[in-house]
Amino acid sequence: MIAWLNFAGLLLSALLFWYFYVKSVGPAALESKIGPAAYRRCGLYRTIAIIFELIAAGTYVVYYFYPLPLPLPTQFAWGWPVSIAIALIIGVPSLWLMVKGMIDAGMEAAFPSKEHTLYGGIYDKMRHPQAVGEVFLWWVIAFLLNSPHLVLISFIWLPIFYHMCVAEERDLVLRYGRPYIEYQQRTGFLWPKLSVS
Repeated sequence: MIAWLNFAGLLLSALLFWYFYVKSVGPAALESKIGPAAYRRCGLYRTIAIIFELIAAGTYVVYYFYPLPLPLPTQFAWGWPVSIAIALIIGVPSLWLMVKGMIDAGMEAAFPSKEHTLYGGIYDKMRHPQAVGEVFLWWVIAFLLNSPHLVLISFIWLPIFYHMCVAEERDLVLRYGRPYIEYQQRTGFLWPKLSVS
């Protein structure tokens, strides 16, 4: 019973994270309806989204103790050291990408601001480094918990993060107009654009 309730909590918190994060990346569209308060409102949505993301991470830990009764082993046969090594291989570049994106985005990473200009730094190469780094951290948690179940469950985050990036792009075009469209043309969406010579 606890296993199923926790799994339901995982799915619900993932969906609520998705819902509120998508709402948080739409300040320009919302501004046309409610005015300048849209940016503050979107900051609140972002905070709520982060809370649900942390709850989802907590359900991963609970899942380790109360896995679903699936016809799969609950732990990898190779043991913790290998799983920790895999987690580090995934986690180090993912965390670097996420943190670098947060630093280069500044306060906009958590609180949308009308005055904020287009980013520099890593954003000169790719448009969504935070999302790319963050999405793979779900597999880091899964491997640190040595759980094949959670490794499979973590695939739910791929469409969630992809849709969040698409939603953000739509609003950024509204917000910045032609300069953002030109920026899209010279940078990669989720990966640096390869230059063809």
